[in-house]
Amino acid sequence: MTKGMTIIYPEYNGLYINLTNRCPCACTFCIRQRAADAEFDNVDTLWLEREPSTQEVIDAIKEESKTERFKSYKEFVFCGYGEPTEALDVLLEVASFLKANYTLPVRINTNGLCDLINKKPVAPLLAGKIDAVSISLNSSNPEIYEKTVRPVFKEKAFPALLSFAEQAKNYVPKVILSTVATTITKEDEEECTRLCERLGVTHRIRKFVALS
Repeated sequence: MTKGMTIIYPEYNGLYINLTNRCPCACTFCIRQRAADAEFDNVDTLWLEREPSTQEVIDAIKEESKTERFKSYKEFVFCGYGEPTEALDVLLEVASFLKANYTLPVRINTNGLCDLINKKPVAPLLAGKIDAVSISLNSSNPEIYEKTVRPVFKEKAFPALLSFAEQAKNYVPKVILSTVATTITKEDEEECTRLCERLGVTHRIRKFVALS
């Protein structure tokens, strides 16, 4: 596969920040699993030659802030071809820089397994740095979740995800659990909504992105 150093990239109405290619999951629906050379339309590659340092990320954002395009962004999003909390220290340092220098909200797209990845509670570390967390729920059923997401943590993953979501709402203004349309049954989607209501977080159904 082609590799490069795409640290930041525009996507939707946000500036996305690509910290790592590491991920403890191998989701059956993930673009990484469906095509080794699959890329987003507006970047050459999100596969990193190496993980960027905090300063490299900050420098990339500073350079982007000088462009006319920067004015169109509505948020910063930690999201790339890996799980951003695999590079937690860099994420937190960059988030602190963003909050100190810009007014845009900061979001993390995550699989929610950060406590297992980092072997410590992560939610308290997000306070004052992160405005929204979007967590991939994928199913209300632990067995279906494990079969679909294929986490290295196996049966520990699903309860850890729910625990993180419940903790995160105490430190982050907006917590969203997401599922992908057409990848689970309508009944499972409805149960995911009820699960989110019990947790006191938002359920979002994401559109399935098919490769051409």
